[in-house]
Formats: sequence, C-alpha cells, structure tokens
Amino acid sequence: MPHADGATSLERGELSRADLIRDKAYVGGQWIASDDGAMIDVDDPFTGKVIGQSPSLSEAQARAAIDAAEKAFPGWAQELTRKRGAILRRWFDLVMAHQEDLARLITLENGKPLKEARAEVAYGAGFIEFYAEEAGRMFGEIIPAPVSGRRLMVEPEPVGVCAAITPWNFPLAMLTRKAAPALAAGCTMVAKPASQTPLSAYALAMLAEEAGVPPGVLNVITGKASMIGGLLTSSPVVRKISFTGSTEIGAQLMKASAPQIKRLSLELGGNAPLLIFDDADLETAVETALVAKFRNSGQSCIAANRIYAQKGIYEAFLEVFAKRVSALALGDGFNEATDIGPLIDSAGVAKVEEHLDDAVAGGASILSGGKSSGGQLMPPTLLRDVAPDALLTREETFGPLAAVIPFDTVGEGVKLANDTPFGLAAYLCSDNPATISRVGRAIESGMVGINTGLISTAVVPFGGVKMSGLGREGSSHGLAEYVNLKYLCQAGL
Repeated sequence: MPHADGATSLERGELSRADLIRDKAYVGGQWIASDDGAMIDVDDPFTGKVIGQSPSLSEAQARAAIDAAEKAFPGWAQELTRKRGAILRRWFDLVMAHQEDLARLITLENGKPLKEARAEVAYGAGFIEFYAEEAGRMFGEIIPAPVSGRRLMVEPEPVGVCAAITPWNFPLAMLTRKAAPALAAGCTMVAKPASQTPLSAYALAMLAEEAGVPPGVLNVITGKASMIGGLLTSSPVVRKISFTGSTEIGAQLMKASAPQIKRLSLELGGNAPLLIFDDADLETAVETALVAKFRNSGQSCIAANRIYAQKGIYEAFLEVFAKRVSALALGDGFNEATDIGPLIDSAGVAKVEEHLDDAVAGGASILSGGKSSGGQLMPPTLLRDVAPDALLTREETFGPLAAVIPFDTVGEGVKLANDTPFGLAAYLCSDNPATISRVGRAIESGMVGINTGLISTAVVPFGGVKMSGLGREGSSHGLAEYVNLKYLCQAGL
C-alpha cells in the first residue's frame, strides 16, 4: 500500500491570512475569552500535537450568547430579504476568496486530505450561495376564499433564535448548511461546533462579520457539551435546534427539548448499504464503492457501511476493487498525494479494529490493508466473505474498512439493505432501469445514490428516515425548516 509521508513545503499552521486562526468565542459581535481562562486544546490528528485552543465558556457566557441572538432577532427578521441575501452573498464571496486557507485549517484540525478539504469548502460555500438567492424567494400565498368578502393569506415568518450543534467530520460544511438557511429566513443563531474542530467555525464567523452580518445574528461558542446542550434545550428563547451527530445524542436532545416543544432538525447516525447488482457496470460499481466508502477516510454518516455484491458480479468486483483499495495512499493530509488521512482520535481507530477483528473471527478474509501500525492512521482495508450478521453490519464503523457481502436475488439484496433501524442514505449500482426503479423505491432511506457515491449538494434535501433523524437540510425544504407559516383571515372586504 502506498504511504504518503511528508507535508508540502508550507508549514502546517501557515495561512496566507494568519488572523483566521482564532482562540476566542464570538458572542454579540465580540471575540471573548472564557471567564476563568479555561481552554480546550485542539490537536492535529496526524502528529498528535496541539495546534490551537478554544475557550471553555462559563454558563453565564453561554447564556449571553443566547441573549445576544435574542436581542439581534427583531432587527434581522425585519430586514429586507434582498439585503439579507446580499450579505450572505458577500459571505460566500469571502469564503471562496479564502478557500485555500480554510481548507488548510480543516486539514490541520480534522486531518482529512487537503484535496478533500478544498472540496468541503466549496461544498459548504455552496449553501451560503444557494440561500443568498433563496432569501428573496420566501413567498406567501393568497388562497381563494370559499365565501365572499374574505381574503385568506399565508405569510412566512422566521422561527426565531435557533441553535446549531455541529460535528467534527465536516466542520465547515455542517455549519454553513445550518447557518445559511437560518440567516436567510431571518433567524439568528447560536452555533456550538465540535470541540475537536472549532477553528473552522471561528474562521467562518470572522468572515461573516466582515461580510456585514450584524452583531448577535451569528454567535459561535465552545465549552462543555453537556452544559451548552442543556442551556440550548431548556431556554425558552431558543425555538429551534439543528443537530448533526449520533442517534444517541439526538434522542437526548429531542427528549430535553420536549418540554419547550422546540422545532428540531436531526441528522443522525447512518448504516448505509451499497447494493451492486449483476447488471451493473463493473467500473462504475468500483468507483461508486471507492467514493461512498473511503471519502473522508470513511468518517461520514452517509458512508457505505455495508457493501452487498450479487454473486454473478461478486468475484469480478472484488478483483478490481481490491486493486483500487490497495493503491490508496495513506498519510499526512497536507501531502497532495494522500487519499486517506488519519482518523480523528484513537477511539476511532479502536472501533474500526474492533469491527475488523469481529469480521475476521466470523470467517471474513482480508484482501488489502489491516490494522493500524500506530498513531491515528488506519490503512484502507478490504474484507471479503463477511457474515451478514457481522458487528459492522449493525454498527456504524466510521473508518476506512470496506466489507463486501455476497447475496443471491434482488429481493434478498433489498431485504439485507433494509435490515437496520437506520435510514439516512443508500446506494445501488445497476444498468437495468427496472432494477433501479424497483430497488430505489424499496430501499428505506432518505437518500439513494444510483451509480454514484457523490450525492450531496446544496440544491437537494438532505436527511434520513427511521432512527437516522428528521427534517431536511439543503434546498428550499431546508429553508422551510426555519420558517413558521402564519395564516391571516381578513373579513369585511
């Protein structure tokens, strides 16, 4: 297996705009340190060294962020939609103008290959651009009245103060996917990024400030997750919470939000199947599997966690797939040749190795890769003849471990794909329109990739069914998540 060892000639922490690296929270238009000076270290997943810090705010400071958002809400909600859109457009332009610096910041704190970090910045900026345009399309309705002398109207109104809790695996894009529609709708926001990757969020806040987002409209805070989560769920001021993360934490947030009857958008855990049928194009199937499984080193909620190949194509698929997997370069994300960067922490490595050991114990064979040789680098690994009830079929692996399971009939493949309480994404490869139509509708998931492993874009609704969450992000449906509909009935006309 290739191994990419060194970084580029640029220093790890070097950005063309050094002030994009912040170590303070952003509350009410001010950059603040924690009351008691407490800080949270941010590590480089490749070297293990501390490369930055974020403040661990006190409860009073977290409350101040909610207060700032509440204070800013009336003015922002009443702002002309085209002005909100213009500010978002300037934010988009600034993000793209600093794409390389932001990508380097992502690689520094997350570890993903720089080429993937660049793609994340462009993807994340796409949400800002899309909602800059959608801001002016929040149309109301006039409904024909069933009786004379009345006018029936429906007007969209912003939900109010919203909160976003974002994960570490796509630290920039997950924030823009939530903040852009919220701000476009006229809502204000308190965002809490993952403690492993806060630097991207602070850089985004800085650029939003430069774009003209008023003080208090977007606040970014860090600190103890339990304390901040408790404040956001219990506060009557916060009317909506958008969370991306595990199903377990999502359920806790949902329960804690129930007394306040908050609106929720929950993008939770996945266990995505990839079904490869005998009538699939072999090269397309291999490319789909590579992208769906190994993008972001497998650390994605929509990663293909279970790969099922029909027996007629099984051996041919494994032969070509094994060659492609073994050619993936493992190493430092700052090396342009790297395909697979380090996992976020040692716990992530341990989970992948647990799933690997369990599959091998159940009769699977290793075709490529294996265990980690140290640190947080986990080699891209391919297993064949994995048992249908292996641990990795029931739990999200979140790492570069591809497990291929054979199946016989189309019906059996669909049954295997749906044998999970989760339903975020799924993939299928086939050149038969009948197979595509039948399976695409039969799979129980919010999204289905057909002959492709790349399905995310700002213009489509992203979200799942079953225990993978509720609500949608992206598209006009994502904007609707931040809007209440007010019905006005006017008589006497």
